[in-house]
Amino acid sequence: MSPAKKVAVLKGGGSLERTVSLRSGARAQSALGRLGHEVVAIDAGPELVAQLHDCRPDAAFIALHGRDGEDGTVQGLLEAIGVPYTGSGPSACMRATDKALAKYLMREAGIPTPDFSAFKESAIKDLGVAAALGDVERRLGFPMVVKPSSQGSALGVKFARSAQELPGAIVGALSYDRKVVIERYVKGRDLAVSVLDGMNGSPPAGEPVALPVVEAIPREEEFYNYESRYEIGMTTFVCPAELGDGVTERAQALALATYKLLGCHGVARIDLMLDEATSELTVLETNVGPGLTETSLLPLAADAAGIDFDELISRILASAFTR
Repeated sequence: MSPAKKVAVLKGGGSLERTVSLRSGARAQSALGRLGHEVVAIDAGPELVAQLHDCRPDAAFIALHGRDGEDGTVQGLLEAIGVPYTGSGPSACMRATDKALAKYLMREAGIPTPDFSAFKESAIKDLGVAAALGDVERRLGFPMVVKPSSQGSALGVKFARSAQELPGAIVGALSYDRKVVIERYVKGRDLAVSVLDGMNGSPPAGEPVALPVVEAIPREEEFYNYESRYEIGMTTFVCPAELGDGVTERAQALALATYKLLGCHGVARIDLMLDEATSELTVLETNVGPGLTETSLLPLAADAAGIDFDELISRILASAFTR
């Protein structure tokens, strides 16, 4: 076991994912305490910097989800005041959290991702994007998935099944962000691969390792939405996912390629779809601050790999000192 540290657990904050963040942070706090660390819990707000200056932690464990916690904001702040922190750095956070940017980067790198278009609110208002929607419809086909570019936990995700529904879906997504991604809908199986940086003999030492694949099967909704993610009993999780020959290896390879492309560090979760018609895998997005709740996929995948929750938290904490 590593020497005891003074660890500030950053949680809560003001994003739309505050409730989930509080739950993730509480579980991380408990584990860090069991591991023998001194824990200082901080609900991130206007006094964050002053609180960090006062407690002088050896490291910050970031359990913030959504805005400020995953977009590089708090990471840049921690670098400015000299506090080591868990997870990815500012640039990787910015690339991963902006779904449009991440998809453009994946497309350039040859990593398969569903076809898409992305528009800023300003372009819709000032550049006549509405006149391009017919072209988008012909290229992507219906149904489409309309997403805020920078929200997590499926917040603000809308379906458009017809040309009549598309404008409303765009307006709905824009209520969460100033940029939207309009994506070709892939009907199939919802998969997730969590990636942890290697430690203590993971061959080769320090290389990221893909954990077992998790499949999320919503019981009622037609896609894995916010409620399905965090309400116990709303989703059936299968881990390791029951996949055909080579599919598991392909999913893990795509996850690792995406992790490295975006420059992630410590831990991340890559979400994929397995097309039921073609059996092709595509990468949807990357989450640099995976949830740690009772229904989150990262702890489930770690457990399937023989890593209990306390060890998982210990490994994430270690990423603060290996940047």
